[in-house]
Amino acid sequence: MHLYIAEKPSLARAIAAALPGPHQKGQGWIRCGNGQEAATVSWCIGHLLEPAEPARYNPAWKKWRQEDLPMFPKQWQLIPKDSVKQQLKVLESLIRQADMITHAGDPDREGQLLVDEVLRYVGTTVPVKRVLINDLTPSAVARSIQAPRDNKEFRRLSHSALARQRADWLYGINLTRFYTLSYQQQGQDGVYSVGRVQTPVLGLVVERDNTIENFEPKPWYRIEGQFQASEEDADQRPFTARWLPDEGYEDHLDEEKRLLSREVAEQIAHAVNGRPGTITESRFRDRPEPPPLPLSLSALQIEAGRLLRMGAKDVLDTAQNLYERHQLITYPRSDNRYLPEEHFHQREQVIRAIGRVSGELEALTGQLDSNRRSAAWNDKQVDAHHAIIPTVRPAPNGKLTAAEEKIYNLISRYYLMQFAQDAVHREGKLTVQVQEHRFRATETAILTPGWKALELKLRENNNEPEKPPLPRLESREPVTCSNATVTERKTQPPQHFTDATLLSAMTNIARFVAAPELRKTLRETDGLGTEATRAAIIDTLFRRDYLYREKRFIRATDKGKALIAALPDTIRTPDRTAVWEATLESIRRGEDDPRAFLESLKQEIREFIHRAPDATGTPVSETSVHCPKCRAPMVEREGKFGRFFACTRYPKCNGTRPLEDSAPADGTGQKPVPCPHCFSPLVRRQSKKGWFWGCSNFPACRQTVNDANGKPAL
Repeated sequence: MHLYIAEKPSLARAIAAALPGPHQKGQGWIRCGNGQEAATVSWCIGHLLEPAEPARYNPAWKKWRQEDLPMFPKQWQLIPKDSVKQQLKVLESLIRQADMITHAGDPDREGQLLVDEVLRYVGTTVPVKRVLINDLTPSAVARSIQAPRDNKEFRRLSHSALARQRADWLYGINLTRFYTLSYQQQGQDGVYSVGRVQTPVLGLVVERDNTIENFEPKPWYRIEGQFQASEEDADQRPFTARWLPDEGYEDHLDEEKRLLSREVAEQIAHAVNGRPGTITESRFRDRPEPPPLPLSLSALQIEAGRLLRMGAKDVLDTAQNLYERHQLITYPRSDNRYLPEEHFHQREQVIRAIGRVSGELEALTGQLDSNRRSAAWNDKQVDAHHAIIPTVRPAPNGKLTAAEEKIYNLISRYYLMQFAQDAVHREGKLTVQVQEHRFRATETAILTPGWKALELKLRENNNEPEKPPLPRLESREPVTCSNATVTERKTQPPQHFTDATLLSAMTNIARFVAAPELRKTLRETDGLGTEATRAAIIDTLFRRDYLYREKRFIRATDKGKALIAALPDTIRTPDRTAVWEATLESIRRGEDDPRAFLESLKQEIREFIHRAPDATGTPVSETSVHCPKCRAPMVEREGKFGRFFACTRYPKCNGTRPLEDSAPADGTGQKPVPCPHCFSPLVRRQSKKGWFWGCSNFPACRQTVNDANGKPAL
C-alpha cells in the first residue's frame, strides 16, 4: 500500500482529488483507486505528538522548586496529544501496513518535523518520499505528486526543527520556572513566562514605551530661504530652500543634525537675508522604479496592518482560509517573495482568474502587458516555497467574507504589478551657496504612475500644500535670498508599536542591534521568529497579560515591564535570540551540529540560574534601591512618618520600601543588614548546601553572602 501523509485534512482532500478514483472515505483516511495503483491518503492535525512535561522525566519535577533547576532531560520523549490521539492510532495502523510512504507535510521547517516525528514514533523501514505542495488547486497538486523527492534530502530541515523544539523546551521551562519562583519570593502571584522569541519581542515594546514615557521634547530650529533667480524672467519662479548644517556648527546640532540654538539660527538668517548667492549643484532626472516583489507572509501582514488595520493573526487566519477552503491563493506561510520561472507560463490563467474573482480588479487587468517579465521570476531565489500569489481558480468555494476579499485583493494587486510599467519619478535638486552657508531645495513628483496605479493608498489627512516644481536653473547661475525665516519646531517621540510596525521590527531586527558585526549577521537571517510563528508570538504576549491594545497601538502592561526590568540584557534583547535563528538555518544547511547547539544552550541556562552574585546584567548604581513592585529605581523621600524609599515611577507605581527594617523575618532576631551591592536588606535563606544570605531585591539584584552562625559574613 502506498500511504500519503498530509499535514492537515484540507491538504489530504486536495491530494486525494488529484489521485485516480474511485474514492472511499473512512475514519481518518481516504482510499483512492484499485489494484496495484491503489493509494491511501491520511493526515495529521498539526502536531500529533508533543514534548513530554517535566514530571514525565522525573516525578520530583512536577513541583516548581528552585533546587531542581536547571532541568535537562537525559532522553527526550514525545507523548501523544490528548485531543488527537484517535488520529494518531489511525496513522500508526496505516504506517505498519504501508510498503511506500509519501511525506506531504507543509513545505517548511515545522511541516517537515510533524510528519517525520510520527514516522520515528511508530517506527518504519519502508521507503519515504517527499512532495512539496504550495498550491492546492488540482493541477498544481497533481504536478507536485508526480515529482516526488527522497525524504532523506530534507533530514537537515527536520534536525533544525527538532533542535528548535528542544531548545524552546529547555529555555522556556527552565527560565519560566526560575523567574516565576523568584517573583513568588517577592510576594508576586502568577506565572512569569520567558521564551526565546516572546521575551525579546516584549523587550522591544517595553523599550519603546519607556522611551516615549521618558521623552522630553526639545526645541530645534529650521532656517528657510526664499530665493529668486531673475525678476525679469517670469519662468524663473522663486523657490524655497532649507539650510544645510556644516561641520562648523556641530556643537549646536543633535544626533539628527537639527539645529538647537535659536540665537545661531537667527544669526544665520540675518547673514543671508537679502544677499546674493550662486547655484552650486543642479540635478534633474526622471528615475524609473520597478514594481515591488510579490508578497511573503510578513510582507502581507505588514501591508495589511498598515493599510487595512488588520492584526497579524487575523491576516494569517484569513490567508489560511483563502488557501485551504477557497484555494484562491498559494501556500500562505511563505517567507519568500520570488516565483519559479515555470510559473510565468501560467500568468494568463492567473490574471483571468483574478478578474473573475474580483470585479474591482477586472478593469485594471486590461491595462497590463502580460509579456513583461519582472525580477520576481527567479529560480535561484526559490527554495522550498515561493511568494504568495493568486491561483488559477476562478471562483471561491462559497462567498468570501469582507476580510477575505481585502486580503485576496491585496495579494492580487502585488501579482498584477509584475505586468505593469515601471513608475517614473521626476526628481530635482538645487543647492545654493550664500556666503559660507548652503541651502538645498528638492522636488519629487510622479511623472508616470505605472504599477503605482495598482497600489492601495492609505487615506490620511495631509494638510501640507503640494510643492510647486523647481525652476530649471543651471549650475553657477546667480540667485538672491529675498527672505530668510526661522521656524521653531519640537522633537517628537517615536510612536507606540502597531501590529504592522511590530512585525516589521521582528522581521528587520538588525535595526535594533548596536553591535556592527552582529547587525551584519542578523541582516542575513529572518529576524525574530519565523513567517509562520510571528503572529502567534504576539498573540501569546496578549494572552499572558504582557501586552494590551490602546486603539491601534500595542502597549506593555505593568507585568510586562516588571519582567523586562528584572531580566539581564542577554535574555530581554533580540541579539542572541535572533542569532539562534541563524544557527537553526545553519543546521538546515548542514553547517552546524544540533547537538552542539543544545549543549551550548544548556551551558547558557546554567549561567543564568547560577549567575555570579553581582553579575545581574541589570545596571544598578552603588546607592540604588529597586522597587519591590516594578523593579524601577527608588529615591529617598520625606513622609509624615519619616524618611522612606519611593518608586521613581510614582504615581503609576506606588511601591515603597522602609529605609531600614524591611527584611522578612528570618529567625535570627537581629537588625537587618544592607546588601553590599544595592543596600536593600539581606534575607537569610536555605539551599541544599545550607544557609546563605541573599538580597531581598532579588531577582533585580542577585548578591549573596555566606552565613556565619546566623549572621552575614561581611
